[in-house]
Formats: sequence, C-alpha cells, structure tokens
Amino acid sequence: MEIQKRKLLAFIFPSLLPFFLFLLVIHQNLAVEAQNATPALIRVGVVLDLDSLAGKLSKTSISMAIEDFYAINANFNTRVVLEYRDSMSDVVSAASAALDLLKNSEVQAIIGPQTSVEAEFVANMCNRSQVPLLSFSASSPSISPSHLPFFVRATINDSSQSIPIASFIQYFDWRTVVPIYEDSDYGSGIIPSLVDALQSVGTNILDRAVVPIEATDDYIDAELYRLMTQQTRVFIVHMIPELASRLFFRAQLLNMVSSGYVWIVTDGVGNMFETLNTSVIRAMEGVIGFRPYVVDSNKINNFSIRFKTRFLQDNPGMDVVNPNAYQLWAYDAVWAMAKAVEMANITNPSFVVPQRGVTDLSRIGISQIGQKLLRAILNNSFIGLTGEFMLVDNQLQLSTFEIFNVVGKSARTIGFWSQYNGIIHEINSSLANTKINNSLKSIVWPGDSTEVPRGWVLPTGEKKLRILVPILKEGFNAFVNISGPVQANVSISGVSGYCIDIFKAVLSKLPYAVSYEFYPFVNSTNTYDNMVYQVYLKNYDAFVGDTTIRFNRTNYVDFTMPYTQSGVLMVVPIKPDASTSMWIFLKPLTTTLWLTSLAFFFFTGFVVWLIEHRINPEFRGTPCQQSGLIFYFAFSTPVFAHKEKLKSNLSRFVVIIWVFVVLILTSSYTASLTSMLTVQQLTPTVTDINQLIKNGDYVGYQDGSFVKGLLINLGLHENKLKNYSTTDEYVDALSKGSAYGGVAAIFDEIPCLKVFLSQHCDQYTMTGPTYKTDGFAFVLPRGSPLLPDMSRAVLNVTEGPEMIEIERNWFGESATCPNQSADPSSSSLSFRSFAGLFIITGSVSGLMLLIYLAMFIYKEKEELISMITPERSFLEIVKLWFGHYDGIDRNSPNLREYIRSSMNPRGGNQEGSVREVNLTGLMGSQSPVSISNPTSEMNFEFGQGGTLTPPEIGQGGTLTPPEIGSPSPSNRGLSEEVSAELTVER
Repeated sequence: MEIQKRKLLAFIFPSLLPFFLFLLVIHQNLAVEAQNATPALIRVGVVLDLDSLAGKLSKTSISMAIEDFYAINANFNTRVVLEYRDSMSDVVSAASAALDLLKNSEVQAIIGPQTSVEAEFVANMCNRSQVPLLSFSASSPSISPSHLPFFVRATINDSSQSIPIASFIQYFDWRTVVPIYEDSDYGSGIIPSLVDALQSVGTNILDRAVVPIEATDDYIDAELYRLMTQQTRVFIVHMIPELASRLFFRAQLLNMVSSGYVWIVTDGVGNMFETLNTSVIRAMEGVIGFRPYVVDSNKINNFSIRFKTRFLQDNPGMDVVNPNAYQLWAYDAVWAMAKAVEMANITNPSFVVPQRGVTDLSRIGISQIGQKLLRAILNNSFIGLTGEFMLVDNQLQLSTFEIFNVVGKSARTIGFWSQYNGIIHEINSSLANTKINNSLKSIVWPGDSTEVPRGWVLPTGEKKLRILVPILKEGFNAFVNISGPVQANVSISGVSGYCIDIFKAVLSKLPYAVSYEFYPFVNSTNTYDNMVYQVYLKNYDAFVGDTTIRFNRTNYVDFTMPYTQSGVLMVVPIKPDASTSMWIFLKPLTTTLWLTSLAFFFFTGFVVWLIEHRINPEFRGTPCQQSGLIFYFAFSTPVFAHKEKLKSNLSRFVVIIWVFVVLILTSSYTASLTSMLTVQQLTPTVTDINQLIKNGDYVGYQDGSFVKGLLINLGLHENKLKNYSTTDEYVDALSKGSAYGGVAAIFDEIPCLKVFLSQHCDQYTMTGPTYKTDGFAFVLPRGSPLLPDMSRAVLNVTEGPEMIEIERNWFGESATCPNQSADPSSSSLSFRSFAGLFIITGSVSGLMLLIYLAMFIYKEKEELISMITPERSFLEIVKLWFGHYDGIDRNSPNLREYIRSSMNPRGGNQEGSVREVNLTGLMGSQSPVSISNPTSEMNFEFGQGGTLTPPEIGQGGTLTPPEIGSPSPSNRGLSEEVSAELTVER
C-alpha cells in the first residue's frame, strides 16, 4: 500500500509541475499590471496669467502636451500631475502662487511663469528649495542659469537675436540706431549684447528711449517727439506686445511710420504677431521683425489643427488663432519634464522642511529629488515640435532666425539669418553659397516705399548745423579768413579761405541740402586739440579748418577723408652754395662710399696679384715693386690705363666684373658732380633734426599746433622750443638765428610752409625728412551720419577740377621756388645705392681667390707636405710655404713663352744673334741658372745678377759651356727645372 502511494505521488507531482509554473507567471504578470495601473504621481506646478490671451494659449498647449505624452507612453511608471496657479500678470501674485505650490502642494518642478520679471523672482525661490523651474517664455538675459542653477530656459535667450539684428543693420550700412525698450529687466536685458553686436559692425547707438510699462500716451508722445528732432531714423523696439501696440499707434499718429523711417521689432513682438489687433498691424505697415525660425512640418500642421479645436473648447467665444513659438516651446517643455520624471525614476518624492523659521518663505521645504530631476531634464534630448530639443548651459539653442516684413495684414518672410551663413535668401536652397542667396527679398518700407531709407536725416525745425572755425593768425589766413568782428557763440557770415571753399564744394556734392552757420572759436587756449574737443562735447556739429588727422583725436571725434596731403617739415635759412669750394669734387660721394670704394680698389688689386704672381713675369719683382704694382693696377682700371697682360682666366673674370662696377661708379660720380656745379645754387643751413639736437639750437613751431608734441617725441627738449603765430614772426626768428634770440629752424605742416615760402622763398627753404601725417580733414562727432556721405563728397571734389581751381585761387600757380632743389640734403651718392654692385664684385673676387688657392694647394701638396718636419716650428713651416709660393710656377706655359720672347725679341731673324736676358726678378734669386738649346746644341749660363752670357765657341762652331758651380740649395730645384728652347739662326 505504501509502495502504491509512493508510485502515485511520483507520477502526479511531475505532471502538476508545469501547472504550478504557469500559475507563478500569471501571478507575476498580474503584479506588474497592478503596479502599472497605479503609477507614481509627481506633482508639477504651472504658473500662468490665466486671464491673458498668451496665458490661455499656453494652458491649452500644456494640456495637450501632457495628454499626448501619456497617450503614447501609457506604460510609464510615473505620471505628471499638473497644478495650475494664476499669476494675474503681477510679480507679487506670481511669487505667491509659486510659494503656495512649493509649501502646500510640494510640487517637484514648476513650469512658467510667462514674463521674465516674474520668472526671476520665482527662480530664486525654486533655487532655494532645489526645485527645477522650466520656463518656455522668460527670455531675458538678466536671468542667468549660472547664478540660478535650478532655472532652465526652454526658450531662446534674447541676446541671441542681437547678432542677427546687427547683421541686418550692416546689410543696409546704417551707422546709427536708437533702441526703444520697456523699463524692465526684460527690456534692458538685451541692451549690453545689442550694443556689442552693433559696435562690431561699426554702428553706434547715439540715444535710447526707455518707456515704462504703465507709461501714458503723453509720455510716449514726448519720447517720440524727442526722437523726431534727432538725425537717426532707425529704431529697434524691444518690449512686450501690449506696450509695443501702443507705441506704434502713437508713432503712426505723429507720422513717424512713414517714408524715411526704419522700425525693427524683436521676437517679443514677432512671436506674438498673429495675436495682435488688426488696427495695430495696420499701424506697423513696413516694420521689419525677427523671430525664431521653426521648420514647417506635418507634425506642426497636425498640432495646429488640433490646437485650434482644443482652444475653442477651452475658451468658447474667443477668436481662433494659430499657435506661435511660445506654444510650441511650452509643448516641448512639458514633454521634456515628463520624460525627465520617468528617467529619474521618481517614485517617492519628498521635502525636508526646516524646523526653524517664522515666515512662509523660511519654511519652504527642500526637495530631496530636485538635483536628480534637474540632471534628467538637462540630459534630455528628443525631436519636438520645434525640432531637436537640446539644452546647453541650461538653455535651449537656436541657430536660425526668420526675418519678416509687415505688409498689409500679414508678415511676409523676406529672408533668414543663419549662424553659419549670416543673412540668406532661402533655407536649404539650391542658391546656397551664391551671391543671390546672400540677399533679401524685396522690402516694403514704411510709407509704402520700396526705396531703402538712408537711416538718418538732418535735424528738423529751424536748427542749423553749428560749424566751428579757427581764428588764424596773420599770414596763414589763406586757409580760413574771418572778416569783421567776432564774438563767442555768435554766428558770422564773412568767412572765406581755402578750407572754407573746399567745405562748401563738398556740401554741394551731397544728395541733400545742409543748412549751417559758422561760429568762431574765441578762447584763450586757442589750440586745435581744444577746438576738436568742442565737437566731442557736442557744443558744435563740425569743425572746419586746417585740422590734421591725428590718432589721439580719433578717440573723441571722426574725420572725413583728407582733402589735402600733409606732413611736417622744417624751414631753414639758405646760404650760398658750396660749389665754389676747392673740395667740391669730394661731395658727390658720401664718406662711407669713398672708403668702401678705396677698400675695394685695394682688395681687387691684391686678388689679381695673388692669382698672377706665380705665372706672370709682369707681376714679379722686388717687394717694393710688387706693392706698387698692386696699387697701380687697381687705380688704373677707372681710366683703363693698366698695361699688364693677365694670364689667368680667374684674374681676367675678376677684372671684367670690377671694370663694370667702376664704369657705373664713375658715371654716377660724373653726373652728380655735374649737377652740383650747374643745377644746385642754394643750400640750407641745417638739413637734419639730429644736427639741431647736437648743436643745442632753438626750434620754432606754430602756436596751438600738434607739432610741439611731435618735436618732443623726436628728442627735442621743451625748453628749446619756441612758438610763433604769424609769418612775420617766422621771418624775424629765422633771421636772428638761434644764437641771437631766434631759432635755427621752424617745423610746421607742409601746406603752411608752402604759404610761408610763397612770400619768402628767396631766403628760406624746406629741408630734412618728411614726418608723415594724414592730411587736413573735416571734424565730425563720433558716429555722425554725415560722415560716409561727406567722405565720398571729399573724394569727388579732390579728384575733380574744382580742387585745382581752389588751390590756384588761394595759393597761386606755385607755392614753391623753382630755383630750389626739392631735397638738397640728398645730393650726395650714398653707399646704399651701390651696395648691390659691391656685393657682386666682392663675391666674384672672393670666389676666384678661393678657386685659385684650392688649385695651388692641390698641385703643390707634395712639396708643401714635405716641408712639414718635426724639427721645424709652425712659423718656420709657414715661412717655407710663403717662400715656395713666392717662386714661379715651373709648369706654366706663360713663363716659357716669356723666356722665348726675351731671348729672341725679333723673332730669330738675325743670324747668330745672342742676347743677354736679365731674369733676376723672374727667378727670384741671384744664383747661376743654365738654359740649354737642343736645336743649336748651345748652352747658356746665368751668371751673377741673372745675366745670360754665351759660352766660348770652339772649333767647328761648337759652343762649350763653362763650368758652373754648384747652385745654392734654395735654388737647386729651380735651376734644374727652368729651361727654354733657344733657336739661333746662323
């Protein structure tokens, strides 16, 4: 029985095992489903202005986002539960709503609020409680995530549109703009980045208009009237749509949205453009706007259709509008929040409430999962309605802006701005990287004009440009001449002169009329820097006179293009020409060139002698004879008087190059000396400022000029400088001289010196180096809109015949003396002019010498080596080497030819003639040397003194040589090797 039970159990248990496993799996699935059926609920607060249109639109978008997200992700373990609070468009109410959410509802994150002012206050509260604040509309740069790490900007930063706006300004070359912004953190937050962007393209902000949010119409009208009286006509509007609507209404009533004006709005208005009232849009006719570019896709089109339906359900009776960028960002922000909650796996959120604290703010709890949730939000990345949702430095990134033009009742896209390509015609166009794509579509400007506005106008009303002119001293009033009495701040009419005529000619070239009045500068400190500074202070609108462009002045004012060339020179007395001096022949060449020429004369002669010494008998002899030959040969080349025949090709090449150099040098010397004797008749007493410094002379300059500072920088002491005002004072000071209370020279600008010399050119002259300056120009305030047009007009005048006529009227046909050389200090030829020739001849001579020495060492290496013995000192060896070099080349064919011609100078035509030949210099020794003549079997003996004497003639006509003693050891080799064939005709 027991055995049967055991068998039965053994059979049943394996059969039931799969059934039990099946029940276990079912149980686990039911547990999972039960868990999914009750996901963790995470509270998230939403703060909006629920009574405003923007708030209603955003609430609809947020509600749709949370529903769409969990419709797709129904199996998530978490659920975001939204709790709405109304900010009532007030900072305090927004803060109160956030406090309620944090303290009572203990939300783990907050979405909103709408405005930057509200968001900044709430962000500080969230940062304290470590609760992430995700804003889709707070774009002001004043809220910095670096200071508030729990603030996440799910929209673009306002500063990101500064560069696109500046690029648009640069596109039309507008030089001045005026920003108009609301008096809030949102309004002023963009200004720093906008200023930097505009300055980077050369545009200045001359003024700005700040409008309070609660400003009255009268206040707005007063600001617009003030802007109307200024020159700038380009306005950048950055404010909330409600305030912008009122601004454009008032501007239209004042006829400021008309031809000639440029109005640009930022994305604060651009994103909400479709929600604006029709009457506001009509008032904005011709306005240019910027807003983030959102790619039009099927996803957005589908969302827009559903959004309109849902908005009507939530807000019955309201007009249907399309969702704008803020609604798209709100939708994506909710998705980012829901995904982050799931990624952080938040199941049991909690707050730690401080035990101490007497106020509601001090008793706000600290979220225990805030850090974890913040990291999940920042690491979130997905494709949303606006494209890729990715946060960098707690902010949404955007690289493209749409540029639109308000035409009729709609916003017409005229182009785009891309971070990588700047202003472009189309996005993803086949015109990419072409000139067409770097342009905008046609624009309708305010006043229904298609002509691009100039961007500025002359001030309206009766105001005329106040032109400051200097009161010049006697003698220099050809530049600016004022007739009649002058008073400070009283306009004058009797103004003429060279500078005035050019100024009037320039204004006549402008495409518009300019009204102006001249005002004299009546001040005890009548310096040009002080007059320029008056323009910087805006006491005057321009300064016209003989004003030089200087770097330090450009820090305060702008200059037009120069209308005359300039520079600083010195004028000095002239003295009789030194051409009557008996040393005038030395003046054509400078001392350096004389010494260099002499050195190369000696060097060339020495090289030729070294090469020819061993092979050419004409370059041998006693040391005194050879030294004289070196100098004689070198100095005879300039007149080609050398008679020595060169035997070596190396020395011939050296002489060819040297003769070429000498030819150029002598020709230049002759031309320069001729010029000195025939052309130049007057010379200055001083030619260089260093001579003045060395002599300690006094130097003059024009009173009030910048030349004083220039002279001090050049090394002159201030106590050696004297200022003068008139040309008569110039004459008096120069005639006295530095030693008798005057000056040795006067420095001034070239135009002024030309005026002075036009009256006194027979006594004084300009000399010395020219210290370059940028010329005379008209002075305008920094950023003046007149600058581009006036600079172009200056070029127009200076390149035309008017300039010649004006110069002729005031300075005559010539302001210089024709009998004075332009630069008398540069008449002598310098070494620099011939440095290339000396380098060539020196290189050739050196190279030929090296080649010769290499050949000599190679041919004589055995004998040179044999002279090196242990018992000889280094000096003895060197002496033997020089002694060996001083000998003749035993294998030289030139030497054999010379001996043959010396033995028979007539060519051997006289029968039996025998000649004595003195070869003392050739042999370098007085020892007897024998020469044999195999043809006639005649031997000759070199006796003492190197004289060749014939032997006695024996019977049969045989010549028997006398006995020759043993030669000295030093000449033994020489006497054995030197031989020549001598033919005697009988």
